[in-house]
Amino acid sequence: NIKQVDVPSYNSSIGILPDHVPLLSVLKPGVLSVIENDGTRNDFFVSSGSVSVNDDSSVQILAEEAVKVSDLDPQAIRDGLSRAQQEISSASSDKAKAEAQIAVECFEAMQKAV
Repeated sequence: NIKQVDVPSYNSSIGILPDHVPLLSVLKPGVLSVIENDGTRNDFFVSSGSVSVNDDSSVQILAEEAVKVSDLDPQAIRDGLSRAQQEISSASSDKAKAEAQIAVECFEAMQKAV
């Protein structure tokens, strides 16, 4: 009973409709939307993962984390972004800096979602 699924990917935003060609793509932090046949839209924030469209047009989404956009807390996002930015500045290794940069990218994507 799903009309369309819109997913954020590193290649571009992908709109998946019935009879979509098979594909495999990597999710980037952003809003994944599920639009039902009656027009009801359900938006989820995904941090990362993958999406595949199978030969039978079924869609499989494997997300590291997913939460309804309506459940996101704008203040918690601002606080998390601030902490992640501070962690970049104080990172003592390339690994710590890269992890903090990933966190910044996720929090910035969450800010855009709310």
